[in-house]
Amino acid sequence: MFSVIIPVYNRRELVGRAIRSVLAQRDAEYEVIVVDDASTDGTPEAVRAQFGAAVELVVMERNGGVSSARNRGLEHARGEWIALLDSDDEWLPGKLARQAAALAASGLLVCHTDEIWIRNGVRVNPHKHHRKYGGDIFLRALPLCVMSPSSIAIHREVFAAVGPFDEELPACEDYELWLRIACRYEVEYLAEQLIRKYGGHDDQLSQAHYAMDRFRVYALDKLLREGPALSPERREVAQAMLVCKARIVHKGAIKRDNLELQVSMRQYMDRWQ
Repeated sequence: MFSVIIPVYNRRELVGRAIRSVLAQRDAEYEVIVVDDASTDGTPEAVRAQFGAAVELVVMERNGGVSSARNRGLEHARGEWIALLDSDDEWLPGKLARQAAALAASGLLVCHTDEIWIRNGVRVNPHKHHRKYGGDIFLRALPLCVMSPSSIAIHREVFAAVGPFDEELPACEDYELWLRIACRYEVEYLAEQLIRKYGGHDDQLSQAHYAMDRFRVYALDKLLREGPALSPERREVAQAMLVCKARIVHKGAIKRDNLELQVSMRQYMDRWQ
């Protein structure tokens, strides 16, 4: 069974689309867990009114961010497989069934899919550096996030091995988790567009935070200090990526006259270069 976890914060008008796209899935067993991250716009009331017992609604007392919400969902999950869906995205018909078949055939514990990008209501083509891959994707996962949370299906034993989302990160939390997963597991990739990924709205995390690479620097530093032993080649590439990103953020911090960020990036560079 799949446990589908949908974190939501103040998206009363959007989350219904995501939930309906799950309830439309056929030929796959699933439960739907909606985690409301202390919304103030009536989101939990709207979910209860529209979907009732069709979903399990978990309401958090305090806003803790998307990582915290997903982790609360993991605590409630009863399925063997965990599938994530962002509240502003939607699945296409057959998504879960296709992943279940692919995972059964491959014997792998992680699966992601291709996606359709919608920006401000218009379909757009991803850049080449957003291309998706399967197999051993660790080196490809170092520059940027290579798997969309809304496309992912992960066996619960993977979370038992690598841990949950890092609640210290306000953004790039998916990038950090994919690093922990990709250095241990190969992944199955379905080259089928099985989700619609919507962007361009003001409440996206990528719009709320500048210098997103600072969070990737944190993630790389954490991996190098706390993660499993990497081969010399992988460690060298990861260190080089960290230093490259830290230099870029440091340069931007100088332009913004952000002394605190300058100091933190300099510390990362001194540690790893």
